[in-house]
Amino acid sequence: MSIKVKIVNDPVYGFIRFPEPELMQIISHPWFQRLRNIKQMGLAHLVYPGATHTRLAHSLGACHLMGKALDELRAKDITPDKDECLAARLAALLHDIGHGPFSHSLEKTLTGVHHETLSRLIMHRMSAELGGMLDKAIQVFDNSNAAGSKYYLHQLVSSQLDVDRMDYLNRDSFYTGVSEGVIGYDRILQMLTVHNNELMVEEKGVYSVEKFIIARRLMYWQVYLHKTVLGAEMLLINIFRRAKDLVKAGEQLFATPALNYFLSNHLTEADFKANPEHLEQFCQLDDNDVMASIKVWQTHDDKVLSTLCQMLILRKLYKVLLSSESLASILEDKKKDAKKLLELNDDELQYFAFTGVTSNSTYNINDELIKIETKNGIIKNITEIDNSLVNQTLARAVHKNYICYIQ
Repeated sequence: MSIKVKIVNDPVYGFIRFPEPELMQIISHPWFQRLRNIKQMGLAHLVYPGATHTRLAHSLGACHLMGKALDELRAKDITPDKDECLAARLAALLHDIGHGPFSHSLEKTLTGVHHETLSRLIMHRMSAELGGMLDKAIQVFDNSNAAGSKYYLHQLVSSQLDVDRMDYLNRDSFYTGVSEGVIGYDRILQMLTVHNNELMVEEKGVYSVEKFIIARRLMYWQVYLHKTVLGAEMLLINIFRRAKDLVKAGEQLFATPALNYFLSNHLTEADFKANPEHLEQFCQLDDNDVMASIKVWQTHDDKVLSTLCQMLILRKLYKVLLSSESLASILEDKKKDAKKLLELNDDELQYFAFTGVTSNSTYNINDELIKIETKNGIIKNITEIDNSLVNQTLARAVHKNYICYIQ
């Protein structure tokens, strides 16, 4: 059944429009509709109960912001043609279509292939199915055909100041209730300009961009890398590590057909490219497959798997400590506590007491930099602006050690 609605009432932006028939054709595609069943923020709703919004809502929002950005550029006589505007909107709409269940949480454990790679493969498949309709969108997504492309369109899709980040900061802030993530996206969009085919910001918009960067830092430590969110995601990862090991050992586990496919097969990027069946199976997979299986696994005979699943379902999550100092010195004590509490053998302890490192790079100075066009036409990196808040200290990645354990 095709979807004919061209106006969506979005809680973040109000009524947003999709007048292009090509956009509606993609939105109605089953592989895009799958994103309705994938949470944007993984397991963050276990800490922020309102954070149950989906990848589909985020994708629609990114597409909307792309349209707003293009409108602003056209108002400044920076005029991508109609086909290029459509391609950019389609690229923004599809930029996350390769996400699997619970977004980033299971990316390495379940499929082992980066979501951008899967997005690209899906876009190619859909384009072939639709008579090449997405070919230009793929060029924008990849920044391919560089000699004839407009690089700034690619930057709007993927850069340190793109519509993806603008939408997820605003949207995630809205649904979590964490006001530190609110950014002046409309002001940033109005200040966008292009110089020598590169996207940049007019000097009078520099404070809005600084707030955008600082808001991203605050959201990472307060929401995305919140210690309880981190613990919940590590719990989910360990559930599937254990499940895959059991299947590899010949154990029969309940699972939906699509989930069973990825429990039983260890696939690489080359495998996805060589066999279209892998992509077909992936596009049948969403959060529902995962949660249905975890609910059943609560009563499995394997003590490790059943205990981990019960912990997630009942929200009896790992205790988590974060520190700039090493936590290795207390690991053995936590393992002894877990062994005594659950009567585990030494090999099983790794699921109930372990350490790791998490990090957050607010603004990556080794990546493509955000450029500012000053009033006299000089181009500067945002870190070079006088009295800039985005200095070398803020741009440096922050690493924190963590320990997860039960008690």
